[in-house]
Parts: sequence; C-alpha cells; structure tokens
Amino acid sequence: MKRQNLRMTGKRVLVTGSGTGIGREIALEFARQGADVVVHYAHDEKGARSAVREIAALGRRAKAFKANFDRVDEAVRLGEKAIRFLGGLDCLVNNAGITFNKPFLEVTPAQFDRLYHVNMRAQFFLTQRVVRDMLPRGGGAICNITSIHGVSGAPEHSVYAGTKGAIIAYTRSLAVELAHKGIRLNAIAPGWVTVENYYKVLPGFNEAAAAKDAAEKVPLGRSGLKVDIARIAVFLCSEDAAYIVGQTIVADGGTTALMSLISDFRSRSTAKFGAGYVPGA
Repeated sequence: MKRQNLRMTGKRVLVTGSGTGIGREIALEFARQGADVVVHYAHDEKGARSAVREIAALGRRAKAFKANFDRVDEAVRLGEKAIRFLGGLDCLVNNAGITFNKPFLEVTPAQFDRLYHVNMRAQFFLTQRVVRDMLPRGGGAICNITSIHGVSGAPEHSVYAGTKGAIIAYTRSLAVELAHKGIRLNAIAPGWVTVENYYKVLPGFNEAAAAKDAAEKVPLGRSGLKVDIARIAVFLCSEDAAYIVGQTIVADGGTTALMSLISDFRSRSTAKFGAGYVPGA
C-alpha cells in the first residue's frame, strides 16, 4: 500500500501551552502529519505527559518542558531546551495564553501586567530566541494563536482583547520584517471553541446546552472543534501556505461576519429596505 504523504514529515515543532485544550490538539496534529514535537506546559503536567505518550506512539520524537510565562527568562529557556532536544526548530506555534474578564474600572495593574506578561511579552521574547536559531538554518514558520477578541468587542474583556489585538499587530509587522529572510509568520483567531476551562468557570455548562446555544448564535450552527484550529495551524506552517505572510485567519464559524443588529440570521427578513427605489424590492 502506498504510504500517505504527510505535510510535516521531518519537521521539528514547539507548541506552547500544549498540555490542554487547543494547544494539545495542535501538538497532536503536527505529530499526525509527521513532525517531532516539543510540548510546553505551565500547570497541566498530566495533560502534557499524556500528549507526549500519544506523539511517541505515532513514532515521533516528543518531550514536555515546563515554563512559567510570567517570566521571560523561563520562556527563553523553553526555546533553548526545545532547540537542544530537537536539534533545531522548523516551526513555532505560540498558543500559550490566559483569559480574564473584569469591568474596566475594576482592573488592577497586577492583573493587567499578568495578562500582558503571559499572553504577549513571553511570546515575543520566545519568538525572538527561536528566530535567532531559525535564521542561520535557512528559515521556518511561526503561527501565533490570537482570538476573535482581537477583532471584535466584548464587555469586560478590555485587557484580554488588548493582548490579542497586540498579537495580530505584531504578527503583521514582524512578518514583513522576516519574510525575505525565509521566516513566515501568520496567526489564527479562533472563535468559540469548547475547551476544558469552560466546564470549570461557567456554571451549569454542559455539551447539550452548548450545542443548543451554538446552533442559535453561530452561523455555521455549531461551535468550533479543537482540531479545526489544529489543522489550520499545520496548514499555515506547511509549504501549502508558502505564499501566505502576515495574515490572521479568523476561524469562528461566521461569528464575526454576522452583523450584531441581526436578531435571527436563520429566518428571512420581514423588512423591505429599498421599496420604492430598487426594482422588485
């Protein structure tokens, strides 16, 4: 039987925040596509170790490293450990991040600093360290995970949205700085993707209620799957995306495409705009 051609065969990848959620699925999808993967975690060691076992079972090299992204030095050391273990990096997926909501007038400097340290500062300087290694090796690909909070507004998310908007902006700028040197940067802005944290922080959250809510609010009729985002990450880091530079791919089932003033996108509108001056209106 002819062997399947895998997009990432022989590639070496670091995925941050990959002990759980979207990041874990991204790490697994890279391995399914032939890559060796370094898994990073800050708290969920159990999830990271299990991801390593799954990756190894696919015949790929894998190892998990812990790093606290409150500290830039630990983020930089993570890059160094990944480079040392894999012998270099071809791809970096910056997925690690924390979320937070609070009314604007109640946000403290400590809360502000923590989100920017973890979501933006650590990512920036980890990327800097990895790029230093990629350049003499001929280049690579970087995928930053942001959020639709970076392109649309939601109450009580001013700090979180600020970090996600910063990721979009720096992705665009750094992409044009590095593209001619052989390093491509792009980003993904996921919409509603159900992850483990939902069950911890949302009272009464369950799959049945979530499915009903998504069917009513998301134009596609469902929430996103972790693998939906993982496949885009692999694509953006593959040669199939060789001409895509500095872009943020919004993967949200149509959420941000839907005008918020539309109350029910599933029904034909009863309004008759254009009557009297547009033929047939």
